[in-house]
Amino acid sequence: MDLVKNFAPHLPFLRRYARALTGSQDSGDAYIRASLAALVEDPDQIDREIDARTALYRFFHVIWGGTGAQLEAPDDSDVNPADRRLQALAPIQRQAFLLTALEGFSVKEAAFILGVSEDEHTDLVTAAHRDIEQELKTKVLIIEDEPIIAADLENLVEDLGHEVTGNATTRTEAVEMAKSTKPGLILCDIQLADGSSGIDAAHDILEIMDVPIIFITAFPERLLTGERPEPTFLIPKPFQENTVKAAIGQALFFNPAKSPNVVA
Repeated sequence: MDLVKNFAPHLPFLRRYARALTGSQDSGDAYIRASLAALVEDPDQIDREIDARTALYRFFHVIWGGTGAQLEAPDDSDVNPADRRLQALAPIQRQAFLLTALEGFSVKEAAFILGVSEDEHTDLVTAAHRDIEQELKTKVLIIEDEPIIAADLENLVEDLGHEVTGNATTRTEAVEMAKSTKPGLILCDIQLADGSSGIDAAHDILEIMDVPIIFITAFPERLLTGERPEPTFLIPKPFQENTVKAAIGQALFFNPAKSPNVVA
């Protein structure tokens, strides 16, 4: 087996995985170097019966586990929110979660890499999702002037374990509610009851606090003009529940609200 030819294309991704796993670039890279050194010293250690990528990750885990699997706790100021949540997971849960969610391995492949059964891997990922969802619980402000849609969104949000702090139907009401309730997430329509704009409401709110906003609207083209910064999370109406749930999870995982600086 030509080590360079077979493994070189996968090394950048293994480095990414190692950094996410250990919580540190230096530590992750150190484990990569240790793995490669061991592999060069004895190439026969690698499993030649499976594809190169899976074999490389499997070998890395053997080295990582055999050297103590040390996880670093870096200074919080150097860690983005998504990485901080990963570091909060138990090591084995973190491995199972990252192998499928970050690296794109199948359950069968990830279970082989970790040396566990597929059922055990599924249980580990389920536990990881549960722990992440528990940490992501927050207060949600809904800005929507149609009562039926607002009620549907409220039920959806509460089913995910979050608290709905209120439903605003106008720009003014939205800003006042945001100031008083300090939400961790906002779901926002763009055409409101008194003819005011949810876009303007969102702009006003973002001037006083840093909070992720998901726009849910029948007029997505109004936000996709290229004339101003476009929203990261934009869902057209009529919406699918699973689409909204996925967007909420992504918004909270990667863009959590920071402490608001609310001006009375």
